[in-house]
Amino acid sequence: MKKIIVTLILLIPFLNINSQSIGELAPPKKPIAFPPNAWGFDIMIGESGFGFGGFYRHQLNEDITLFSDISFSESKDDREFEFIDVFGNTFTVGKKNRIFQVPLNFGAQYRFFKNELADNLRPYINAGVGPALVITTPYSKEFFNAFGDAQFKIAAGGYVGFGANFGIDTSNLIGINFRYYYIKFFNEGVESLEGRVKDSIGGFFVTINIGFMY
Repeated sequence: MKKIIVTLILLIPFLNINSQSIGELAPPKKPIAFPPNAWGFDIMIGESGFGFGGFYRHQLNEDITLFSDISFSESKDDREFEFIDVFGNTFTVGKKNRIFQVPLNFGAQYRFFKNELADNLRPYINAGVGPALVITTPYSKEFFNAFGDAQFKIAAGGYVGFGANFGIDTSNLIGINFRYYYIKFFNEGVESLEGRVKDSIGGFFVTINIGFMY
């Protein structure tokens, strides 16, 4: 009996809670309303080296964001191998042209795990398509001087990827995106190695996004 009385005494302070639910005691934090527009810069690290670019995004709703981006990066044949001579100079045996890709893409990204993860981690998948400008320069000439003999080709392509935006700042945008690019030529391809013409180019890139929201 004494145990029952003690138990009831201990329960008295909780009788005034009025049967509130856990959600009412600790209401969930409202999602952060991020600005719908963003623009910024991309730093790209890929199988062929470094690249850079820029982007613009417009958020339609909490899940879907439309975007456009443009980038500049080098593309290499998967059979290329660099050698280093006794003087420390690097060269690629059989290389005929340097190849640079400048794709302009339009696409959409879809945010997922919105209700499971906090707003400081916003993962998404994305995909884009569009035209691409491909530039070739002779490998036999010095890197910058070779652009005087550059040739240009028009192609089409796109990429698929996944990534995430970080932080709860509503002014600055920081994110990372893993992308695979694919660019297809309409007719004649490009020749990176002597005698090896490729009708498509592409590659994997890790892209760091740095931008501003408004």
